[in-house]
Amino acid sequence: MEPVPPLPPALPGTRLELDSAAGRLSYYVDGPASDDAQRGAPPLLLIHSINASASAFEVRPLYERERRRRAVYALDLPGFGFSDRSERAYTPRLMTDAVLAMTAEIQRRHGERPIDLLGVSLSCEYAARAAVEQPAGFRSIALVSPTGFNRRKPSTGAPGSTRGIEGLRRLLSNPRWAQALFRQLTRPGVVRYFLEKTWGSKQIDEDLLAYDLLTTRQPGAHRAPLWFLSAHLFSADITRVYEQLTPPVWMVHGVRGDFTDYRYKQAFMGRPNWTITVLPTGALPYFEMPDEFLLEYESFLSEIGEMLRTPTEP
Repeated sequence: MEPVPPLPPALPGTRLELDSAAGRLSYYVDGPASDDAQRGAPPLLLIHSINASASAFEVRPLYERERRRRAVYALDLPGFGFSDRSERAYTPRLMTDAVLAMTAEIQRRHGERPIDLLGVSLSCEYAARAAVEQPAGFRSIALVSPTGFNRRKPSTGAPGSTRGIEGLRRLLSNPRWAQALFRQLTRPGVVRYFLEKTWGSKQIDEDLLAYDLLTTRQPGAHRAPLWFLSAHLFSADITRVYEQLTPPVWMVHGVRGDFTDYRYKQAFMGRPNWTITVLPTGALPYFEMPDEFLLEYESFLSEIGEMLRTPTEP
């Protein structure tokens, strides 16, 4: 068997680690050196999506642009990137605890001020749950191609319940074939296929593909994805969670690829704290249209800033 190449950092800046209730977490941080710049916009926390090859690399375009004007953090969720990939239950509770631990660390470093939080795809569910549990910690929530909006009926299961299929999880995670199965699911052609499904186009980001292939070859890389494949990382109560969000929410999604069914968003369009944007892209619009994406995002944040501005601010 060929040796596994070491995993390089997914992002520039500094990579740090944090011991937490969700295990050892790895995160990246960067931003302006000036204290005046740091005192401007609140810190931003970016949370990558969940899939067989996920990592903080998925938020790279946002991280690289936002770090020019404010402190920006990007977390490797449990089971991914440089974070703890040990054998354990990978659930929405674990992922939400990781988001809350990272938020507490950011606030420790920046004077307890509320932060901006941005999640991608399935991680939007954990971002939303974190904001419901600790609303004072967040100035805003951005949901990029969020899951939980593709059903005509709401997802109103018991609090904390998941869509997990335990029999399937046990089957997938059988030690006799779990790693071999995962290697088949993460062959280069398969990973490319799913990225093309995400983009809705063959014009994917080749650097993301290359990093995906590296991170799936790391020790323990199969564990969290097999919980994902058996639906244990999907919340059965997510509609209730979204309905309880009190911070301003920006929801944005594309129109191409496999992630275009947002029928249930109609139930949220009239809510005063929700803003919904549609872009002519796949499920990762900030890769395809970074300028347009950030223009919409900054417009949303500017409106929040105006509402929250106090007479003591310049």
